[in-house]
Amino acid sequence: MERSKAIAATLALALGTGTAGAAQWNMATPYPDATFHTQNIQQFAEDVAEATDGELEITVHSAGSLVKHPQIKRAVQTMQVQAGEVFISLLGNEDQVFAVDSIPFLATSYEDAERLWEASRGAIEERLADDGIRLLYAVPWPAQGLYTSREVDEVSDLEGLKFRAYNPTTSRLAELTDMVATQVEVPEIPQAFSTGIVEAMITSPSTGANSKAWDFVDRFYDIQAWLPKNMVIVNEQAFGGLDEGSREAVLEAAAKAESRGWEMSRAEAAEKKAILEDNGMEVLQPSEALMSGLNEIGATMTDEWLEKTGADGEAIIEAYRQ
Repeated sequence: MERSKAIAATLALALGTGTAGAAQWNMATPYPDATFHTQNIQQFAEDVAEATDGELEITVHSAGSLVKHPQIKRAVQTMQVQAGEVFISLLGNEDQVFAVDSIPFLATSYEDAERLWEASRGAIEERLADDGIRLLYAVPWPAQGLYTSREVDEVSDLEGLKFRAYNPTTSRLAELTDMVATQVEVPEIPQAFSTGIVEAMITSPSTGANSKAWDFVDRFYDIQAWLPKNMVIVNEQAFGGLDEGSREAVLEAAAKAESRGWEMSRAEAAEKKAILEDNGMEVLQPSEALMSGLNEIGATMTDEWLEKTGADGEAIIEAYRQ
């Protein structure tokens, strides 16, 4: 009898259901509680609990405390957790379609990013569905800017700079601008600059403010290179196991979270750029010559992405540009 109870309890946990009849979901997220993405997810979980009268409770495990970022998508797929948050382009090694929002200088404003999301969402949903995963919503980070102490008026001014890279896209960008790329993760940014390993980077105002970029560079060029997104996903079996009312509540809360998250991202961009300025950094608009050169590089990288993605990629870009 005791063994049967243990098996039943294990199955209940796997399916996200508690003994009192309420569904219990675990959600793994990679970012700390202070991050606006995590705050948005916490509100999403509260909205679901309220809309279902507690019939679905989502416990958010932030800062990679339950599952580390690179494993979150797999953990959702295998029902180690019912839901999770993932930086979309992190999955680019699985399929280059996931990397569309990190193509430099393709979508350089919130309006462009929204159109690109509308054009690419269906293809991303299809790929997730093949792995038994449902996409709930996605929210962008603020646009990526250039941090350096060197005056940069055109692309040639970047030549020779020791540049912080963190994925294949940024490494390729460094190659095309004649910078020297070195792989550096976010926690290592201050030390990398202070020891001279790097002297320039492209990242969001959020990362710049959080890493106190003013301690090692004095210029932020608001080039708005790209607006990468995080997505919130759920195991399809866990979602399908809910009653109809709870499923509708989840989808409605997800729609609200997506709309709210985009507004939070806009506010974050303004707030963090102000923090950079308040701490002595020059927040600069790029010159026409610099943007012209960067846009040419973006066109090259778009073409390279299209070569990897074929007809699927062409359909996304065509829909985006209509």
